[in-house]
Amino acid sequence: MTWSAYSSYLVFVIIVVLAPGPDTLVTLKNSFAGGFRGGLLAVSGIAVGNVVQGTAVALGLGALIVRSQPVFTTIRWLGVAYLCYLGIQALRAAWRGDYGAMDTAGSRTSGFRRFREGFLSNVTNPKVLALYLSVLPQFLDPVRSTAFDALLLAYTVAVLGAAWLVLLLLFVNRVREWIRRPRVRRSLDALTGTTLIGFGAALAAEG
Repeated sequence: MTWSAYSSYLVFVIIVVLAPGPDTLVTLKNSFAGGFRGGLLAVSGIAVGNVVQGTAVALGLGALIVRSQPVFTTIRWLGVAYLCYLGIQALRAAWRGDYGAMDTAGSRTSGFRRFREGFLSNVTNPKVLALYLSVLPQFLDPVRSTAFDALLLAYTVAVLGAAWLVLLLLFVNRVREWIRRPRVRRSLDALTGTTLIGFGAALAAEG
């Protein structure tokens, strides 16, 4: 793989990671409830999910998953259910609106739970796997490219995606006093919850 091809790939990946999706919303959901640390733990889970899916594709396992219709369908419906579950959680928070008690409870939420939310939201999203499968081969030379080249492309997505989400967290942290206002927080939770359920519905409709 040439530097020219890799540079073109970088441009494409930057455009992809900047587009809002479930990973962005899960990061925001956890940062609203758990502050910068909560958001960072979710980002870590998302990054690990990206690494797992990217590695599977680079080593040829991703194609096997996609070809196995029952497995791929199961992953898709797990993704639908999980996105809707997270969306309902956010909507319930907006409905209750008791953020004093919720923030106290949120501060006791385990770091593993926030990491898990990020990981599961990514690894149960079949669009991520499909993205790797459809894009990576276009930047690889079928004769000269090695498994290392494929892993490099896959891990680039994980690194750049995590970097963008951390920048987003830094911005949210700077405006945390504004976000802590009950009316703002309820509006953000309602928007986040509705959008997560919308992503879940869109994923279900694709079947």
